[in-house]
Amino acid sequence: MEFNQNKSIYLQIADSISEKIVSGELKEGDRILSVRELGAELGVNPNTAMRSYEKLTGEGIIYNQRGIGYFVAEGARLIALSDMRKEFMEKELPDILRRMNLLEISPEDIFKENI
Repeated sequence: MEFNQNKSIYLQIADSISEKIVSGELKEGDRILSVRELGAELGVNPNTAMRSYEKLTGEGIIYNQRGIGYFVAEGARLIALSDMRKEFMEKELPDILRRMNLLEISPEDIFKENI
């Protein structure tokens, strides 16, 4: 995983896990890597991985079974999808719309170009 310097690493890791859940790569009840395994796989400090898991746990996307590990929570896909849509609408879409306006591109132009 390549990290973007404009966003905290733990948030990027949490986003990546959420994307895997939304895409169906991870499903409800699936066990996910332990904090240490994730840290080793990504080459980050386990504390960074733990912050990602704490964020996702707080949002109800994953849960911890003490002594067993972390798992994808029931309803996680809908929660993650809702969070991702909200972030897109609030952070990415305004920039896209501003750029489209500047370049005089209409939504119809986009669909004509991509068909």
